[in-house]
Amino acid sequence: MTLTIKLINAAGTVLAEASGDDEVFLVYSSAYQEGDCVVLEGQSPQGWVVLCLDNAMPPALVYRQGTICTFPIPCHAQKQAYAPQAFSGNLHRLSARVARAEEVVARRNLAFNPYDHPGNQQMFPRAVANVSTRGEAAFAAHNALDGEKANTGHGFWPYTSWGINRDPDAALTVEFGRPVVVDEVVLYLRADFPHDAWWQQASLLFDNDETLTVPLTKSQSGQRFAFPPKCIERVTLHKLIKANDPSPYPALSQIEVWGRELEAFRPEIRNTES
Repeated sequence: MTLTIKLINAAGTVLAEASGDDEVFLVYSSAYQEGDCVVLEGQSPQGWVVLCLDNAMPPALVYRQGTICTFPIPCHAQKQAYAPQAFSGNLHRLSARVARAEEVVARRNLAFNPYDHPGNQQMFPRAVANVSTRGEAAFAAHNALDGEKANTGHGFWPYTSWGINRDPDAALTVEFGRPVVVDEVVLYLRADFPHDAWWQQASLLFDNDETLTVPLTKSQSGQRFAFPPKCIERVTLHKLIKANDPSPYPALSQIEVWGRELEAFRPEIRNTES
């Protein structure tokens, strides 16, 4: 399958472009400008690809919905959610490749996507929340999927988090864009104590109408909750019960949702593109 990566500026002009069969690399030898956007094009309407859109970012296996996926180059305050060297300088290497079948069917954290962003509609998983602290990039919902687990500080990278703006009704939904089979959730609470508070309890609402209520502790470690496998397309973290602590700032550094693609249970799988 042909994959194409384009870099397009705010006026819609294509600044650079590269295509390849099943794998593509784009090298761009200039500094990014405000409004620049990466566009990934694939011939099939959906499928799994491994993306690496900056040499300072980790590769990620994501699921495409649609032939075109976009990623706006972060600038100004938006860069606070990324490493200082990411998207900086005047030499950039971007890549994408069709995922191998063994990568797709392996058990993994299905909620990992460092290329999620507030306008993302095509690359899954993605995070959607009903609130975030002051609308700032350092506290955006997508930070909970970026794989950054450093949680003993708050604010700029690497201490980004999903901040709830002190809202007791805050909720974060992880959408997978297709059915997946999950069996474990790991929560990393932000642990910049005593600045931070923590939740003593939370609920996980799956889209099959099942709810799992979990106890939480004051800890910087990942808190793991295993359960019988469930076939779902989304899960919502909500009903966050704050502990009795003087700080008003509980927050989530990371959520992991472990499981497999539904295709892993179908022996007829032959490739990773539909």
